[in-house]
Amino acid sequence: MWNTPTKDRLSKIPRLYETESIPLKDKLIHLHFFIGGCDWYVAEYDSDDLFWGYAILNGDHEMAEWGYFSFGELRDLSVCGIEVNCELEEYFPVKKASGIENICKGNGWNERG
Repeated sequence: MWNTPTKDRLSKIPRLYETESIPLKDKLIHLHFFIGGCDWYVAEYDSDDLFWGYAILNGDHEMAEWGYFSFGELRDLSVCGIEVNCELEEYFPVKKASGIENICKGNGWNERG
């Protein structure tokens, strides 16, 4: 994995179910993993291996969904020798889901912000 998030960065992500009462549009997204046309956005973390967030596979916004995905599987994923990348904090600061174009598109949210 390129740019594996630091323990410090991971420690700032809310634990699973901590943001359950927050509407999806207002969820804070802490990490963005990507490879090719696939994106994973992290809102919660179990502090071991399990993330909860939003996944878009192969650019398919119609089938994109909120759910769980494994940190270990993202770390091990490689396509033709290219590994998953985690966007650096200075380029991807924590922001609301409604402020991320890909998430808005997949959820049918017209407005960003």
